Amino acid sequence: MQHPPIILIADDDEGHTILIRENLADAGLNNPMRCFRDGQALLDYLGGAAPAPAEKAPCLLLLDIRMPKVDGLTVLRRLKADPNLRRIPVVMLTTTDDPREVERCYELGCNVYIRKPVDYEKFAEAIRRLGLFVTLVLEPLAGGD
Repeated sequence: MQHPPIILIADDDEGHTILIRENLADAGLNNPMRCFRDGQALLDYLGGAAPAPAEKAPCLLLLDIRMPKVDGLTVLRRLKADPNLRRIPVVMLTTTDDPREVERCYELGCNVYIRKPVDYEKFAEAIRRLGLFVTLVLEPLAGGD
């Protein structure tokens, strides 16, 4: 039995997490989503997933940079250094727009860097667009092709 790919969301702001989940669902993503409030909880989850069983295999990680315990840059560095986890696509989804930090994320292996707009409606729209994009990317996975 094929399980739908899991979307992981790591963000310490519960309001952002709710907004992300709702807008991904509004964009048609019905994949299971696991949410983490800090980088350590995410690493603990991923550490138990290597190699990931099919029902636990993440297909995408939405990762905030500024989080307690372990920050997003450290999570990204560890994820990309692990041969069992490095293929998970990572979208940095953060309020930080420092060009050095953006460059650092790409150097560490993130696939996409999206700055969270401060305005609620703009943030919601950015997440909906991301959801539409992810829906297109996941379609071949869901079909088993």
